[in-house]
Formats: sequence, C-alpha cells, structure tokens
Amino acid sequence: MNDKQGFTLIELVIVIAIIGILAAVAIPKFINLSTNAQTSATTAVAGALSAANSSNYAARKVNASLGVAVTNCSNVSNALLTTLPTGYTITAAVVAVDTTVTCTLTGPNSTTATFTATGIT
Repeated sequence: MNDKQGFTLIELVIVIAIIGILAAVAIPKFINLSTNAQTSATTAVAGALSAANSSNYAARKVNASLGVAVTNCSNVSNALLTTLPTGYTITAAVVAVDTTVTCTLTGPNSTTATFTATGIT
C-alpha cells in the first residue's frame, strides 16, 4: 500500500487562483472603507463640537463664570473636555451673541463636516 500525503499541483493552483480572486474583490472594498471611516470620523468630531457648544451655551447662560465665551467658530473647540484631535481644523467665522452659525470642520484627506456654534460672551 502506497500512502502519499500532500496536495497535487492542480489543487494548489486552484487554491492560489481562488485567493487571488478574493484579494482582487476585497482590496478595492477595503480602500473605500478607509475613505468612509475618515468621513465618519470627521462627522463624529463635528457632532462632538455641536454637543459641546450646546452644553457650553446652557452652562454660560446659567452662570457667566462657567464654560467659555464663543465669538468665533474656532472658540467652540475650547468647550470640548479635551483638545481638538490632530489633523482637524475649524474654519474661522464670527458668531454674534445669541445667534447660531453653521461652521465647517476639515479633517484628514480634506473631509469636511458642519457643526453649529451659538455666540455667547
């Protein structure tokens, strides 16, 4: 009895071809996912800025010593509990007292999202 173990050449070629086809399909989807992730991250940071602005405005209305003054879109980042993540910039725009302005946040690879800023001194 001749017990040989292993794979034949044709089996190995078929497996390599299947792996190649899967890689050809998966790589473009992975590249697209990283772009979607960057856009989603920028949108999430913009949402955090809007939430921080709302909390800051409410706190400042109750007591002027709480929170930070917001007279420009870029001031909203000071209302965050942490610093603005590296790679994100806020387009400067004047915000008048008790008015709400739509501001633009630019993230990695020029992804953009908007958030609101309400002026308060």
